Amino acid sequence: MSDSSTDYVGWFRHSSPYINAHRGKTFVVMLGGEAIDHTNFENIIHDIALLNSLGVRLVLIHGARPQIQERLDEKGVDSQLHHHLRVTDSETLASVIEAIGVLRTKIESKLSMGLINTPMHGAELRVSSGNYVKGRPLGVQDGVDLCHTGEVRKIDHNGIRQQLDLGNIVLLSNLGYSTTGEIFNLPVEEVASQTAIALQADKLILFGAQSGIIDSQGSTRSELLVRTAERFLNQYLAQLDDPTQSHTELARLLLMATQACSGGVPRSHLISYQDDGALLAELFTRDGSGTMVVQESYEKVREAEGSDINGIIELIKPLEERGALVRRSRELLEAEIDNFFVVERDSVVIGCAALYPFQEERAAELACVAISPEYRGGDRGELLLGAIEARAREMGLTSLFVLTTRTAHWFIEHGFTETSLEQLPGEKQARYNFQRSSKVFSKPL
Repeated sequence: MSDSSTDYVGWFRHSSPYINAHRGKTFVVMLGGEAIDHTNFENIIHDIALLNSLGVRLVLIHGARPQIQERLDEKGVDSQLHHHLRVTDSETLASVIEAIGVLRTKIESKLSMGLINTPMHGAELRVSSGNYVKGRPLGVQDGVDLCHTGEVRKIDHNGIRQQLDLGNIVLLSNLGYSTTGEIFNLPVEEVASQTAIALQADKLILFGAQSGIIDSQGSTRSELLVRTAERFLNQYLAQLDDPTQSHTELARLLLMATQACSGGVPRSHLISYQDDGALLAELFTRDGSGTMVVQESYEKVREAEGSDINGIIELIKPLEERGALVRRSRELLEAEIDNFFVVERDSVVIGCAALYPFQEERAAELACVAISPEYRGGDRGELLLGAIEARAREMGLTSLFVLTTRTAHWFIEHGFTETSLEQLPGEKQARYNFQRSSKVFSKPL
C-alpha cells in the first residue's frame, strides 16, 4: 500500500467517531455572498453534499451583499448605509430581491449536479425553500428611516423540521416576510443565528474570509468559551481606530456565534470559505480548521449536600404523588443525603439519583432517579447514571440494580436487563414491596 493510501486509511479511521457523532444532527450553515462568489464555492457544495450523505440534517442560509451592491451599481442607484445597515427603499428592495433570486437559483443548480466522475455523482439532493423567516421593520433609527430593512421576528422551526424529517436540505436567504405581505432585507448573520436558536441546532457554522479567530501570536484559536469569545470581541472592537469599523465581518460573525451559544446552540464554528476542505477538517478532525465557540456549562453533576434537601423534595414530590417513586420523609433524606447525587443548574437542583451499596454482595441499588419536567429530553439522566456507576466502581462493586414501575425502557436502553427478585441482595428481597410490583433490572459494572 502506498504512503498516500496509508494516510487516507488512517484519516478515515480517525474520522469515524465524528461521522457517528454527527449522524442525525442538525447543522445550520451560513454562506455570505462573498463565499458564493469565491472560486472555492463549488468545493464547499461538494462537502455539503457529503454531509448530507452522512445523515446530517442541513439548513443552508445565504446572503447577497456584494451581489446586491453590484446590481445597484449597474442601475446607478445610490445606496445609503446607516450603522452598516443598508437603507432599503423600494428601488433598492427590487435589486435585493433580484440578487437573492439569482443566487438561490445558482445554489439550487449546484446542489442538483450529478455528473459522473464528480463528487456530486449519485447525490440526488432535494432542496426546499419557503417563507420560513418572518421579518419586521427596524423603523426609524437616529432620524433615518430604514424602510424595508428589518430584523428577524420569528422562525418557522416546525416547518423547517418537517422538511428536514423528509431528508431535504432547507435553503433560506436573508429575506423576511410579514403577515401584511411585506418583504424585508435582513442581516444574513442574524437569520443564521436566530434559525439555529429556534431549531436548537447542534451546530451553527459561519463561513467568513479568515479561518476563525487569530490570536496575538498569529495562531488560530481552535476553541473559545462563550465568555472568552465575548471578551475577545470587546478587546477587538476597542483596538479599532475607526468606530465605524465595529461591524466588520469578523465582529458580526463572532457576535452571532456567541449569541447562538447563549441561546442554546452547543457549538458555533467560524471557518474560511477560501480554504478547500475547511468544513470537513473542522468537523472530522481533532484540531479542526477554524474556531469553535463553545456554550458555557451552567450545569454540573455533584454529590448532594444538606442544603440540597429542599430542592430534592420539590423535585421528587410530584413523582411520589403519582406513585412513580417511593415516598421519602425529610428525616430519611437528611439521614441518607450522602447517598445522593444531584444535577445543579444556576444553583437550582434539576435532577437527582441515589446509590445504596450492598457491600457483601458487591452490588448497589440505583434509586430515586428524577429530572425536572422542564429539563427532560437531554442527557441529564445519562450524566447522573455515569456518576452513580463511577462511584459504585470506586467502591469495588460489580453490579447495579434498579426497581422501577414506569421507566423500564429507559433502563433497558442504558444497558440494564430484566432479572428476577431472587437475584437481589437478601436484605433488599426482605424489604420488597409486593403491592408496588416493581420490575427488577440489573447491569454489570
